Amino acid sequence: MPTSGRTPESELLAVAARVLDHPGFAPELLALAAVRSLGPGAAEWAARLRGRYPDAPADGLARLVTRRYVRAAGAGGAAAALAGFFAPLAELASVLWTQANLVLHLAAVYGKDPAHPDRAVELLVLTQVHPDAVSARAALSAAQAAHDPVEGAWPRAAEAAWRLAAPLTAQAGGSVALRLVARLLPGAAVLAATLGDAAAADRLAARTVAVYRAARR
Repeated sequence: MPTSGRTPESELLAVAARVLDHPGFAPELLALAAVRSLGPGAAEWAARLRGRYPDAPADGLARLVTRRYVRAAGAGGAAAALAGFFAPLAELASVLWTQANLVLHLAAVYGKDPAHPDRAVELLVLTQVHPDAVSARAALSAAQAAHDPVEGAWPRAAEAAWRLAAPLTAQAGGSVALRLVARLLPGAAVLAATLGDAAAADRLAARTVAVYRAARR
């Protein structure tokens, strides 16, 4: 169990502040935080499930994971903790946080350590933030080395939103993520998180299962 006393939700809120300081690394910072915060819980969940169903195949457990997180993909509950101007940005982060949970639980099902730093690399590739592991690893290193915060609330929020929207754009054909980012305009309402998120999560699960299943052979 994590010893920091932080919950996954509080970790998401904490990383949101760092994302606003370094918006150019928004997906990378989110991936690092997800592995650190969500990975141990995913490992424990998989261990309990294997203890209860020792003969269950990995593909069967993967279907349970997929159903669980496809249903959760549109909830966006963590965003409710951040009200006002930054709520749409939090909504985008929450969608990707749920996707990270999906990938890390599938990793655990297929015998990979979901808390290992390599999972952050795989998460960025599977969610189509980066085209390959080399570029993902380089971006993660740069994100960890970033120090000086970017100035200005609006430029920071806009840049972070575009970077967080990039994987959603790739997964949903562009229209859904662009509509999400458009909600950052002054006076806009909180995002309608159900737009395409379940379908995007389902496609992400299929990609992830294919990669982790192949790695076991």
